[in-house]
Amino acid sequence: MSNHTPNAALTIGQRIIAFNKSLQYTGKLPEGFAVLNPYLDNPETLQVMTSFYDKYYNDLVSRKFIIGINPSRHGAGVTGVPFTDTKHLENDCGIPMLSARTHEVSSVFVYDMIAQYGGVAAFYKDYYINSPFPLAIVRKNAQGNWLNANYYDDPELFALTREYMIETLKKHIALGLDTNEVYILGKKNATFLEKLNKEASLFKKMVVLEHPRYIEQYKSKEKQLYIDKFITLLKT
Repeated sequence: MSNHTPNAALTIGQRIIAFNKSLQYTGKLPEGFAVLNPYLDNPETLQVMTSFYDKYYNDLVSRKFIIGINPSRHGAGVTGVPFTDTKHLENDCGIPMLSARTHEVSSVFVYDMIAQYGGVAAFYKDYYINSPFPLAIVRKNAQGNWLNANYYDDPELFALTREYMIETLKKHIALGLDTNEVYILGKKNATFLEKLNKEASLFKKMVVLEHPRYIEQYKSKEKQLYIDKFITLLKT
């Protein structure tokens, strides 16, 4: 279990809120990529994110770490809460967001899984979800539209953000996370996180799970099997 406690007087939630408030990426990006910081773009994002972590992380209990890729524009890119669109933030967590209405595919799977786990309070007491790159990345397509991008979509993007992601993962761990076993969402994500882990020795064991977006888009008929798989692994 990680012994990193930056300030024992602060709850896990207060540490997460401070971490999110200080987030910025000032490094270089390849041409055609941009980073969105939801906390700077919408004042209400800061409010609902703070409400969420005050509500579910108001203690000093160490959590296990579930690692995504990077926030989407419609999930954490709006709410500030990973894999949580405004619909699930309000309906499941009881925190309405007035300035935005979003529906995000991955959020549907995650909250169906959380319901089977035992509900939001039980799940968030045990787990913390975030990403190596904690801000939304977008890429301009040929038509000039900005679309969601992953940190590993472009070799140059990964190379330029690599050091930042290692530092960010260390900061996540320092919030008070158990590093013995972490859960990686997405097989391609795991391939790149293995590279970071090899370099920085962050985690002892990495358990790879399918990404919620992949399940919802391509394996929806087998969704219950995947929920059962997640629960089995996360409950052990």
